[in-house]
Amino acid sequence: MADTKFTLCCCSTADEKREFFEELNIPVTYFHFRMDEKDYPDDLGETIPFDKFYQHIREGAMPVTSQINTSEYCEFWKPELEKGNDIIHLTLSSGISGTINSANIAADMMREEYPDRRIEIVDSLAASSGYGLLMRYIAKIRDEGKTVDEALQWIEENKLRVHHWFFTSDLTHLKRGGRVSAASAAFGTLLKICPILNVDYMGRLIPRFKIRTKQKAIKETVKLMEEHAENGLDYDGFCEISNSDCLEDAEAVRDLIEEKFPNLKGKVIINSIGTVIGSHTGPGTVALFFMGDPRVD
Repeated sequence: MADTKFTLCCCSTADEKREFFEELNIPVTYFHFRMDEKDYPDDLGETIPFDKFYQHIREGAMPVTSQINTSEYCEFWKPELEKGNDIIHLTLSSGISGTINSANIAADMMREEYPDRRIEIVDSLAASSGYGLLMRYIAKIRDEGKTVDEALQWIEENKLRVHHWFFTSDLTHLKRGGRVSAASAAFGTLLKICPILNVDYMGRLIPRFKIRTKQKAIKETVKLMEEHAENGLDYDGFCEISNSDCLEDAEAVRDLIEEKFPNLKGKVIINSIGTVIGSHTGPGTVALFFMGDPRVD
């Protein structure tokens, strides 16, 4: 670990590449999923590559996910606590998962064992590479030498500025998750409807628009960034995209963004939607993330 004032941690559902966590010195702990009667860790595509995972789903597999339990959190943090480090751990949005409850219980247990150490649990209100994007900015705050309290203040003032916009060309898993009815899914598939969803101010995934055809959904998603990004077309922050085995669609979004936003901080980063988030989205989902105006609904 880097010599910092605190250790910054998160969960695998931040959907970033392994190199991201290694380079930014962010320890990551794994969710789990069960598929075809086998248990797997959500270990960033190491145990089962993402293309094989999504191929299993296309062939009819229905993976079931499970969150990190209390004892896993305790064991995960213990090495850093033994070093004398304080901890800030951001969890997957409470609007999507209950993992923050396990993290809080584990933190109370560890505070009794390490009374001189601070363990701060923060609800990211984010998911997938939006969660990862938030971690990227916080790592910069940490590396500037900010204290735990200064970092916590920055997180609370800025986490709702992380925008999440998703579209999907496969309605099967929205139907499975209860976000659209069976009739709507069948009708939408017939009409080539691509719903656009976002994560709201409570960290919940909310359907927003019904767009006919994927090409129009791609353009509409980029338009939403034009409307909400900090400084509009002059946006100069990071931008990330995650996708569930539909790289061409993600690249189409990326190309439009790089054309319209000339001041981006580096190139648009494209990640895979991991096995836990992907168990719920299925293949065919593209998600766009950037910093913008506060999410208020």
